[in-house]
Amino acid sequence: MRFAIRKYVLVICSLWLTFQANAQDRNQLLWYNKPAEKWTDALPIGNGRLGAMIFGGVNHDHVQFNEETLWTGKPRNYNKKGASRYLAEIRKLLAEGKQKEAETLAQAEFMGVESEAGNKAAWVEEMKAGKGIQGNPALPGFDDQNWKELAVPSYEGWETVGLLNLDGALWFRTSIDVPESWVGKELTLDLNKIFDEDFTYVNGELVGHTDKPDARKYTVPAKLIKAGINTIAIQVFNYADRGGIGGYKDTTKPIGIYPAGSNVGQGISLVKTWKYKIQNASPPATPQYQASYQPFGDLDLNFHHGKAAVSNYKRSLDLTTAISKTSYTVNDVHFERSYFASQPNQAIVVHLTSDTKRSVSFEASFSSVHPQSSVRMLDQHTIALKVQVKDGALKGESRLMIITRNGNVKVVGNKIMISKADEATLFLTAGTNFINADDVSGKPEQASIMALKSLKGKSYETLKQNHIREYQSYYNRFKVDFGPSANEKLPTDERLIRFANSSDPAFAALYMQYGRYLLISSSRPGTQPANLQGIWNDLLSPPWGSKYTTNINLEMNYWPAENLNLTDLNEPLFQKIKGLAKNGAKTAKDYYNARGWVLHHNTDLWNGTAPINASNHGIWVTGAGWLSEHLWEHYLFARDERFLRNEAYPLMKEAALFFQDFLVKDPKTGWLISTPSNSPENGGLVAGPTMDHQIIRSLFKNCIDASRLLNVDDAFRAELEDKVKQIAPNQIGKYGQLQEWLEDKDDTASKHRHVSHLWGVFPGNDITWDQDTMLMNAARKSLIYRGDEATGWSLAWKINFWARFKEGDHAMKLIKMLLKPANSGAGSYVNLFDAHPPFQIDGNFGGAAGIAEMLVQSHQGYLDILAALPTDIPDGKISGLRARGGFELELNWDKGRLTSLVVKSTAGGMCVVKYQDKKIEFNTKAGERYQLNGDLRLK
Repeated sequence: MRFAIRKYVLVICSLWLTFQANAQDRNQLLWYNKPAEKWTDALPIGNGRLGAMIFGGVNHDHVQFNEETLWTGKPRNYNKKGASRYLAEIRKLLAEGKQKEAETLAQAEFMGVESEAGNKAAWVEEMKAGKGIQGNPALPGFDDQNWKELAVPSYEGWETVGLLNLDGALWFRTSIDVPESWVGKELTLDLNKIFDEDFTYVNGELVGHTDKPDARKYTVPAKLIKAGINTIAIQVFNYADRGGIGGYKDTTKPIGIYPAGSNVGQGISLVKTWKYKIQNASPPATPQYQASYQPFGDLDLNFHHGKAAVSNYKRSLDLTTAISKTSYTVNDVHFERSYFASQPNQAIVVHLTSDTKRSVSFEASFSSVHPQSSVRMLDQHTIALKVQVKDGALKGESRLMIITRNGNVKVVGNKIMISKADEATLFLTAGTNFINADDVSGKPEQASIMALKSLKGKSYETLKQNHIREYQSYYNRFKVDFGPSANEKLPTDERLIRFANSSDPAFAALYMQYGRYLLISSSRPGTQPANLQGIWNDLLSPPWGSKYTTNINLEMNYWPAENLNLTDLNEPLFQKIKGLAKNGAKTAKDYYNARGWVLHHNTDLWNGTAPINASNHGIWVTGAGWLSEHLWEHYLFARDERFLRNEAYPLMKEAALFFQDFLVKDPKTGWLISTPSNSPENGGLVAGPTMDHQIIRSLFKNCIDASRLLNVDDAFRAELEDKVKQIAPNQIGKYGQLQEWLEDKDDTASKHRHVSHLWGVFPGNDITWDQDTMLMNAARKSLIYRGDEATGWSLAWKINFWARFKEGDHAMKLIKMLLKPANSGAGSYVNLFDAHPPFQIDGNFGGAAGIAEMLVQSHQGYLDILAALPTDIPDGKISGLRARGGFELELNWDKGRLTSLVVKSTAGGMCVVKYQDKKIEFNTKAGERYQLNGDLRLK
């Protein structure tokens, strides 16, 4: 009897452990019951260098893939020689209040050097003359019956309605039925935005031509119009980025044609499908200040299931293993595909199986959106894809090798055909000729040769286990559990829809781990840093070039690296900083005649550091200062003095040297100010933006502390100690707000996405509750004025602000705004990618870091436990959370109250812990663990 009871207890325990394990897996799974319909539905995988988007179709599966070094552009000089000659005059104009004049001068003489332009004039003349198209499409009688159709307008570009990755010349045609009452009247043709240039015809006559971003509102002479059918034809030239007839951003405003003096509501709407024909898809090279990240290729898998019914469909992404799966049943056969990006073997691996022998049959093909691309056979199991970036120095090669168990494999017409196999494994590799930002002499095929060589003799199971082991060496460091949720049984897209109006704290925990997953997948030691889209991009002209925007977005990508226990994933960022410091030293000399290094608001693969785009936002000087904060933060979290001495401090010092030379005395106040600069993307070119002063003051203080700790540079430290006191202070304005600028001119009605003057609240510590309650309250008031609604990444930043203000419920409100379906505004896409919109990955990283900031803060010199715990997360446990001072934490709470805390010291030294009104201080030894109860008493 005793044995039976024991056996029963063991069975119950086993079932409970199985249930717990399954619950944990479910908590860390994104899953769906239908295939991806568009790119932001697809599931991302990556190994830091290679990235792929998995669509999971049944009859047709699509894997779109990237390699981190395939960019436009080439090594070149981005700096305008002699720009420093104009610095004094720009400063003088700003001091005199002549902002527009200062911006005009800066635009002409102070921006970076663009890439070479193609022969635009010759190309335009050829297109106007009809090269590439038969007949004259402007004429009413032109035969367009074989033309395709496209939805018009499309404000985000024709790329979003079917013409992916198209630049060039295209004709649009449509007709309108004009009533008798319009005959003899002038008409207004209101098209608003067209990207980029248009020649617009009515009944064969040109009525408008615009080659600027201006709105198109053309007058149609009365003599051109007849009762009945009339023809509108538009020749559109798109040189780069989005193209087509854009219409209005506010889609409730239709484009249309109507009698002059009336409005489109009294006319004919032109929102409909138009006929179109591509005339030319090779426009001349457009000058660019910086390069754009590029897609590499597409792997398509076509299956022979026919029209048989599909059941048991599921696609998923397991965050615990970094393996995506697609499974379904057809004709009583269950199929499963597994996909992962192996870091040890540098390949994207796809494994196909079924529960019935000889039932795996499909064809695999390669393609690329790059016009200069080709596919060739290497052997009966392998094909290769070659790509050449248009108007750039980079080229790449990808290889696809397929191994099967039983069945037949052969290459037919550059496609690999697999028939009647028991299982198949696909290995996709890729590389480019990029070696570093100054050297493109590499061999594109080398990465594939090495990767495929590493696969020899290894079974699929071995490759999978090696992948999981390497991935989990990062992922398993941190665990989070906010308790169970009824919504966990729902597909992720349905869960996203319900999150705002339901209790689902486990979804917030999943989002934290998803942020960590994305960083692991897009930033490994030895790779490039995560860019604006991480490592995933399907567009030749991605939004903002999918590069590195350094006035918030690149930095936000790495906010989770320290506190969410991914510290070694900073390595690509730190290596990037070294490259930027090298080029930034040249920019500092050419533009400011200064020592040290400077970085403006964007960079790319080639480490450009000069001002770009427009002078009203491109001249922002504190990128080096902000990136230096990441170096110092890494030291604070790790207490690694060797890193500080050999890597961080030299870069920080050079950044500080630039500002020593750059700061000038404001004639009105006597303060040292930053000029010319910009409060990121808001308010134009100015003297003395608050954010700059916060960053520079923090940099100076960090250098002072570092030099004292390292016992170096006494004279340099003394200079900084003198200057830091002279920098313009944070100011409270007439509305009780923290001023964004030197002058008290904040617009309390502004809802601008950037809240740059609160940098000192987060991620900085220039303004804290302990230092200055009045300034914190002023910053809080500024954030209230700015409002909650924002772009995706801005919502993520605001989560961190409200956490620092210790208002957890307000922070949670913004988490729910970030985790809502991105239908036409900010939120999250089906695959939980952050929506600016469009997709930007920084919101994922900032949101994950923000949830951690709600739980533990350490920027004021102590561990502040459950600093901004929201009522929506009453219970939870976390392990592996890192804090400044060299501490790693485990904490548990129940019904909103701390129940236990474990502090592991990695560096030794004094530990100060606060929880509500309780406080404890104790000395620690490296490697030791210290257990405290909910009252902060050591056990």
